[in-house]
Amino acid sequence: MDKGRFGVPAGVRDWAIALGVAALLLGTGLSKERPGTDPDMLGYALLAAGGLALAARRRAPLTVLAVTGLCAVGYQAVGFDVLAVSYLVAVYGAVRAGHRAVTVAASVTMLVVLLLTALVFHDGPAGEALAQARHVLEVAWLIAAFAAGEALRQAEQRADEAERTREETARRRADEERLHIARELHDSLTHQISIIKVQSEVAVHVARRRGEQVPEALLAIQEAGREATRELRATLEALRDDDTTPPRGLDHIPELVEQANRAGLEATLTIEGERTDVPAAVGRTAYRIVQEALTNIARHACAPTASVRIDYRADSLAIQIDDDGKATPDTVPRPGLGLLGMRERVTALGGRLRAQPRSERGFTVQAELPVERAS
Repeated sequence: MDKGRFGVPAGVRDWAIALGVAALLLGTGLSKERPGTDPDMLGYALLAAGGLALAARRRAPLTVLAVTGLCAVGYQAVGFDVLAVSYLVAVYGAVRAGHRAVTVAASVTMLVVLLLTALVFHDGPAGEALAQARHVLEVAWLIAAFAAGEALRQAEQRADEAERTREETARRRADEERLHIARELHDSLTHQISIIKVQSEVAVHVARRRGEQVPEALLAIQEAGREATRELRATLEALRDDDTTPPRGLDHIPELVEQANRAGLEATLTIEGERTDVPAAVGRTAYRIVQEALTNIARHACAPTASVRIDYRADSLAIQIDDDGKATPDTVPRPGLGLLGMRERVTALGGRLRAQPRSERGFTVQAELPVERAS
């Protein structure tokens, strides 16, 4: 809920203003001479209605503008010579919301209608009717309300623009730092890891050609070199993943499943629910979860099959990746970088992630990402 400087909700402030304006109008009406009994009740009702209508000025500024204007015309017609404070506040709200042209047209119409109403319902010279119409809606006050609304609208626009500029600057600096880190990693680690990987593979190859037993330590070094190369490549790709290339999202998940099939894993994709557009951040996170899960299955699970399920729900997107690998209910998942990265991505979006062995056999990764629907 929108809150002001003192933490008061916007709805509470609007009602406070509406009640205050209604009380002001009623008090002004009671302090003036009244023409008769029956019109008084209608006039008081219109005074109160015009003030209370301001409670909805944020949600429906143009509707409030029309209602307060009609109320002002109505209580002027029954003889109440009260400044249309509620209409002035409505003008301020409508201009602040950006409806300048409509507000100008409505205000000009309002001035003409007030003058005609005074001429029709006021018994006396035309000069007195003109004076009564001017008392109900002073042009100076109308201009002041318009100017105040326009000034605040421009100030809010400048504040929003400044905030966007700060966000863009911070994002650009973060991108530059990310690319700098990627370059440093590439320059400092890639060459050394490549040497370790090549030398270990050569040593294993030579030992096998000679018919010698390859030491377990050498095999471990070889596997560690391959794994480090893959992890470093994935890290560099993630660091260099910026907005210069189209982001990977839900539309690219079928490609991941096809790649897994080409690599020898029998993977299937199931999409449930009514497919709708989701924020780009949610789509990217879903893609990365499926990518990391399928990669882990291919590397560690020794699983012949895997299934990917995408479920479009009313307020969330659910992703589930299952395999029938070697994991058992007693297996304790190792908290690797891939699982940690998935959890961080999901948590950043306010979602939930479960990664654990299945009750029968294999492993499951389940993520639920909240999605804000446009109303």
